[in-house]
Amino acid sequence: MNNKRITFKNNLGQELSARIEFPVDEPKSYAVFAHCFTCNKNLTAIRNIIRKLNKSGIAVLSFDFTGLGESEGDFENTNFSSNVNDLISAADFLETNYSAPKLLIGHSLGGAAVIFAAQHISSVKAVSTIAAPSNPKHVSKLLKSGIDEINEKGEAVIAIGGRAFKIQKQFLNDINKQNMEETLKNLKLPLLVFHSPQDTTVSIKNAAQIYKFAWHPKSFISLDGASHMLSNKSDSIYVGKMIANWVDRYIN
Repeated sequence: MNNKRITFKNNLGQELSARIEFPVDEPKSYAVFAHCFTCNKNLTAIRNIIRKLNKSGIAVLSFDFTGLGESEGDFENTNFSSNVNDLISAADFLETNYSAPKLLIGHSLGGAAVIFAAQHISSVKAVSTIAAPSNPKHVSKLLKSGIDEINEKGEAVIAIGGRAFKIQKQFLNDINKQNMEETLKNLKLPLLVFHSPQDTTVSIKNAAQIYKFAWHPKSFISLDGASHMLSNKSDSIYVGKMIANWVDRYIN
């Protein structure tokens, strides 16, 4: 397995930092991985999942959303819709330079984003979510300490995961207008949902709602004992194995 660092432009012309990790042999197909809110492509759990997909012949592009990690742009000017647009730009890059992606995978808010993005990427044959919220506005719970200030002043600096981020009112407006139920009903693609019953960041009720709204074929795998961030290495390896086995019938 080997990887290649690349950049691609989002719909605003900003360069996003990305990595494509390839299997040993010629890829059978390509996938795009979307990270969680305020995270980046370098999370160990993401790498573990990607390596298992590589072993099944799937090349995976992971990238930093606009304003995060090594990507250009200001995080304060981004929102859920810009994340979706970044995913579409990533798919366009693969289609132009390699092969259009057949699989989208997303963790946490990235899981919600891949559901919304899939309807705009015609090559996608399957979607998998990991610890995803059933509605993007769920992330507002992480911002509760600054919601009043955002509504009053239009913005606030909020600590998330030990780091400070400026959140603007437009971010709240954007997540509040998203309709996950309608989007899932229009998705009509094979969907694999992972969630831990012990997830204290995004409760497993979210997985139940996603599963309820989605069309068949849909599958659910319980990550019993896992944390939201899949901090235990065995959990992320397990997720990678299960995605690889499940998706094979749809993309190969």
